[in-house]
Parts: sequence; C-alpha cells; structure tokens
Amino acid sequence: MSANGQHLPRIEAAGLDGWLVRLFDRIEEDNLAWISALARECEMAFGAALIDLVPSYTTLLVVFDPMQLTPLAARERLVERLRQLQPDEAALAGEVHELPTWYDTSVGPDLERVAEHAGLSVEQVIDCHASATYRVFALGFAPGFAFMGLLDEKLEVPRLDTPRKRVPVNSVAITGRQTAAYPAATPGGWNLLGRTAATLFDREREGFSLLNVGDRVCFVSVDRDTFASKGGDTTPVDDT
Repeated sequence: MSANGQHLPRIEAAGLDGWLVRLFDRIEEDNLAWISALARECEMAFGAALIDLVPSYTTLLVVFDPMQLTPLAARERLVERLRQLQPDEAALAGEVHELPTWYDTSVGPDLERVAEHAGLSVEQVIDCHASATYRVFALGFAPGFAFMGLLDEKLEVPRLDTPRKRVPVNSVAITGRQTAAYPAATPGGWNLLGRTAATLFDREREGFSLLNVGDRVCFVSVDRDTFASKGGDTTPVDDT
C-alpha cells in the first residue's frame, strides 16, 4: 500500500502496548480516508485485544492489551492489514456545521498580530478565515476539541511564545495550518481570532461533542448583536 502516492507507512514503537502507524509525512485532506480505513481494519483485526485508537493528521496510534497480544503479533496484524488497505471514502462524508463567530479584537486579541504577520488587514484575515470550509481531522487535547484544517497558507502563524493560562470557552483560534474552537476554558497557545456562539461540548448531547472526525466546519462571521442574541459571551479576553 502506498497511501496517496507517498511512501509506504512506517510502524513505530509506542511503548510496550502500542504501535504508531505513520501513514503520511504531509497534512492533506485525503489522509483522513486512509487513516479511517486503517482504524476500521484495526477494530476487526485486534478485536477484544484493542484498547484504543488515536488518529491524527498523519498517524494512527494503536494501543492493545499486551496480556492478550505480544507486540510482535500486534505488529504483524498491522502489516497484514496495511498490505490490502484501501481508502474509506465514507469518512469524508461527515456533517456540515456552521458556527456563528464574532471576530473582534476584544475576544480575538491576536487578530492584529496575525494580520501584521500575514501582511493583511484585520478585515482580510477575517474574510480569509471565514471563507474556508475546514475538515475535522482529530479530536483531542480536551473533550470536544476538534483539530481542523487546512488553514490558508496566508494565515499560517506559529503558536504563542508564552501560552495563555486561560483561554475562554468557545474561542476560535489558529496555529500553523490548523484552526479550532476551544470547547472549555483551558490553557492554550493558539492565536485567538474571535469567539463562536456554538455549544461545542454538551454532556446532555449524544456523543457529547458537536464536531466529529470527518465533519466539515464553516465559521460564519456575525456582528456583536447577532452573536449575543445566539447566546455568545462578549466578555473580553483578560490577558493580565
């Protein structure tokens, strides 16, 4: 199997109970179809010995029960599944979500710095971010936190040198070619552009998370009044 025309996947040790399958070296939207296919194959190949599957943009971490399966046997099962792997195109048919988002320096204090870095106006940064549709590649970091891409290269910026101790819930942020919205107030080093009024994580919702791997997301720019009318929190970010 040569995924997406790239090199053959590499299988790397991840402790005594895990293998990391590196399918790609570059982040591409089509990667998801291959990673999802491998996850499905692992569920069938490992059965009750499977503990966890953790997908990312380019890899799949496979965690197994070493009391039921030796590392060598687990690796052999991965090799066998990779030989015949075909992409799961259904993985790219997720739901489409429109997230009402208020872009403003009071809730997006990094807007001006991102604009300066990109050589754009603040309005151009907002238009660029809000005009794209993003794919959810993985969930992690915090419950309901969706890693999305691919961000336009013009807006590619590094993480903050010093992460914030507290990023407000629903903050919309970017780093590298990724974008996300924080489902809870947590520390974070991504660049804040605004805030969404969507409820990203709800314990009363089936599955808890609004966004799931394979879904597509549009950030819809709204004004302050519309944002507030949808339940959005207009409290400015406190960076003190």
